[in-house]
Amino acid sequence: MSTKPLHPTPIDAFSTPTSDVQYETESILLKHFPPTPNDTPELNKNAHLQYLVRNLVQGFPERYTSQDASQPWLLFWTLQGFSALQVAMDPGNRQKAIDTIMTWQHPDGGFGGGPGQAPHLLATYAAVSALAIVGRPGPNGGWDQIDRKKLYSFFMSVKQPDGSFLVAKHMEVDVRGIYCLLNTATLLDLLTPELVKGTADFLASCQTYEGGFASASHPSYEVRPPRPEYRTSSKPRVLASPRPALGEAHGGYTFCALAGWVLLLPFTASSDTAPTLSLRLKPLLRWLTSMQCTRASLGGFRGRTNKLVDGCYSWWCGGSFALLEALGVGGIQNASLRAVEEEERVLKDEEGKKEMGRGGREKEKEKRKADEDGWVDVDDSLYDQKALQEYLLYAGQHPAGGLRDKPPKNADAYHTLYCLSGLSAAQHHVFPSKARQKEIEDAWVSKGHYEEDNLRRRVFSSMLSWVEEEGASRILGGKGNRVNATHPVTNLTMTHTEGIMSHFYNQRVPPRGWTPGLTGGKI
Repeated sequence: MSTKPLHPTPIDAFSTPTSDVQYETESILLKHFPPTPNDTPELNKNAHLQYLVRNLVQGFPERYTSQDASQPWLLFWTLQGFSALQVAMDPGNRQKAIDTIMTWQHPDGGFGGGPGQAPHLLATYAAVSALAIVGRPGPNGGWDQIDRKKLYSFFMSVKQPDGSFLVAKHMEVDVRGIYCLLNTATLLDLLTPELVKGTADFLASCQTYEGGFASASHPSYEVRPPRPEYRTSSKPRVLASPRPALGEAHGGYTFCALAGWVLLLPFTASSDTAPTLSLRLKPLLRWLTSMQCTRASLGGFRGRTNKLVDGCYSWWCGGSFALLEALGVGGIQNASLRAVEEEERVLKDEEGKKEMGRGGREKEKEKRKADEDGWVDVDDSLYDQKALQEYLLYAGQHPAGGLRDKPPKNADAYHTLYCLSGLSAAQHHVFPSKARQKEIEDAWVSKGHYEEDNLRRRVFSSMLSWVEEEGASRILGGKGNRVNATHPVTNLTMTHTEGIMSHFYNQRVPPRGWTPGLTGGKI
């Protein structure tokens, strides 16, 4: 923990209701700072595991009655919480989960928020993601009982002329729903040019002047077509240019828009299908970094400008930095050759100095490695990963189990997962590897029409190209605090993402370091 003095957020001698609640929050958080700088934080895995088990086995408390239309989410948050904590479910409870999930499938396609409820994009994402964790091929395994044909029809039924999607029939457009649709369609091999036509341009239109993304943009088509005698088509006419973003930049919307853009890369890479708009990456990076709070708020993330710190944005904002690496921002794999050569030159100059004394670079590195918490303070990330872990470990954990928004609030299923996911993002460097993508593409077994098959291959290899950088984990408090690495796009483990996709694409995922023509071993 840093020994530097902590100063509250300045108010310039002009108090407002916003500054008052900010000061109150910081005062509470200060009480969660460790008593000594050498204090080692601990992730209370057993308490969090017991919290998740209680919700799964005994049922959720009465206060969750309002979440009746979010039953798939409650189950997904719980199951992925187990996965993050490196816990597998027994066969009996896995089957119970599968049977429960399938009661949410609607006869017309998609999944609703509960039995008999209308299909909804967000509920469909949560149900399919839960099946990725507990499901399997074959009878009663859940995967083969998904009606993919009707699901695709449901997706197309909520598509709008400007490439956006309603979250459900007769409801609103929301980038969260678009992410849920694209992610689900990618996992189940349902992504087609027809489905995603215009979607990338719509996502780009949701970027605000701040750099982050809003929930939607104003409709870029005629909501009310002109009088019949002036109509040139029975369908609403798409306007010549997209309309402005609708609302302010928000961490959740930003993650969903950014992840949706990454999911569309296999389509937008071609000049024939490239969007007319592009993302403004510099303002986006600036906005994301500005969402990390000061040390007075323990380095957690907020979700909007001038708002309070909240543990869930550890994932929505903290997890977005990995997505930026897929777009060439951050990460050593995106560094320019000149920058790499310059860094190597500096290192060689330092190594060439023979008598550096005890303050030399190598001895200083050894000293850092010997720190009690195992943290090596050489940071090339775009945000303060150590500070984020401190917030989650010191303030995010509830004493009775589960994780929370911030003290003194109670733990809940939503914050338990997204705090754990944010902790995973801060601990592990997971990035899209071109070498891994080539391995997967080389192992692809072609089936069907060439153009369609080639597109499926790009979607498959792009999603599964994400790998964890070996030896790059930065775990505050030691190895006992480690949580599983999370796929930056799906928020599932890498294993679960590979498992469900290999089934629906009918492809084998090659082992790491695989080379065509070799029977085994690593290259």
